[in-house]
Amino acid sequence: MHPMIDSHEQSQSPSHAIEHHEAARSRRDFLLRAGAGFGSIALTGMLEQDGVNAAGNQIQPSALAGRHEINEPQTPKRPHHKAKAKACIFIFIEGGPSHIDLFDPKPLLDKMAGQKIPSSFKPLITPMGEFYSPLLGCKRKWKQHGQSGTWVSDWLPHIATLADDIGVLRSCVSDGLNHVNGVQQMNTGSIFGGRPSLGSWTSYGLGNVNQDLPSFVVLLDKGDYVTGGSRNWSTAFMPSTYQGTRFRNGMEAVSNLNPPKGVSNARQRAKLDFLAKINRKHMQPREDYSDLDARIRAYELAYRMQAAAPEAVDLSKESESTKEAYGLNDRATLNMGRQCLLARRLVERGTRFVQIYSGAGSKWDAHSNIEGNHTTNCKAMDQPVAALVHDLKQRGMLDETLIVWGGEFGRTPMSEKGTGRDHNPWGFTMWFAGGDVKPGNVVGKTDDLGLHAIEDRAHVHSIHATVLHLLGIDHTRLIYRHNGIPERATVNEGHVVKKLLA
Repeated sequence: MHPMIDSHEQSQSPSHAIEHHEAARSRRDFLLRAGAGFGSIALTGMLEQDGVNAAGNQIQPSALAGRHEINEPQTPKRPHHKAKAKACIFIFIEGGPSHIDLFDPKPLLDKMAGQKIPSSFKPLITPMGEFYSPLLGCKRKWKQHGQSGTWVSDWLPHIATLADDIGVLRSCVSDGLNHVNGVQQMNTGSIFGGRPSLGSWTSYGLGNVNQDLPSFVVLLDKGDYVTGGSRNWSTAFMPSTYQGTRFRNGMEAVSNLNPPKGVSNARQRAKLDFLAKINRKHMQPREDYSDLDARIRAYELAYRMQAAAPEAVDLSKESESTKEAYGLNDRATLNMGRQCLLARRLVERGTRFVQIYSGAGSKWDAHSNIEGNHTTNCKAMDQPVAALVHDLKQRGMLDETLIVWGGEFGRTPMSEKGTGRDHNPWGFTMWFAGGDVKPGNVVGKTDDLGLHAIEDRAHVHSIHATVLHLLGIDHTRLIYRHNGIPERATVNEGHVVKKLLA
């Protein structure tokens, strides 16, 4: 079947897509389906011979041993419905930003500071001793911004200028009580390991616009570690070719882009063709082993990236005013500014999904001294993120780029260690911009202390369903069949948060 199928359903082997979920009910039913399938196979073969894809565009032969792009898993695919956004930049605030100190002011919390939380606010299960700790007031100054009047604290003066461009969701809910399962669920939909990431589902569902760059890229602002590791951008049971490609932090985003001295392009090409030949011979009796196929494709992508990536990651091409806007001239904002600017350059060149980790390694985790923790992290993140949105808008790219901002959970109104806040998965804030997001919009509500979402509750599955919808994907129809089970990105749950949409 042609890869640009409407259902986007695929079996374990990436080269065998299927359209029907149920088994044939009779011999007549089987023959009917097989007959229709033979016609599609013939049509696909004729198109391939002519070098034309289903959209009528001319395609070039792939370097993969004479195969054509029409058979490649990363070939661009039709979305389920029309959508403005063609790419997504997910700014992951790792460690749990405090919604009640950033986007969700609670006057009652300040009034009751130092008192014990009333029993009416406690959850049914209280696994943490901090529910018996006194409430911690917010020291921030709050102001309504823009024509929309969106509340933003003084910790985020630059993001405050986006008030009329973003849609704020104050009623997010997750299941993760700690960082490992919280980060994992926000990335994969499950607190347990073994499920594909949202970026992988996006890459699988839409394919890649630019075959010379990865479809899914991961960027870290600090260090080399994210809580839970690479499974946050892995493909789990899907073919490995859809996993995220991690770019390095620093001046050299991709290692070994330039070939060694004395190694010509022709020599590299011959070596790669030879490796592909023997690898494919080895793979013939192992067609369901997707890691080997992904490794072969990774060699090919690396070869093509040697021509395309150096230009894409070269930030020196940007004007001095652009670098200054992103904060590249300030040590505090340099790392995050570099990743935000690189993200814009990548989506500008066709990358589908870019995930930027702010505070990689749970740096936003503020069990004590939240004032010092969030002051430092907000300073590093605020200006670059605002610059990214303003830059995309100025370039006419914001409608085609969905921006998602948020962490694995929020933080509690109760104090921890006297000066910090604990994890709060029962109600927290994320915001969105671009595509068909309704700008200047606030959706959802937490209780008067900011502990529970009480209106328009949006579980992680619903957040993922909304992201996919804004990219043109119906989360109920994006299916990958694994061990005979039709798997979906949202684990058969969730709904689109329609109030966020324009």
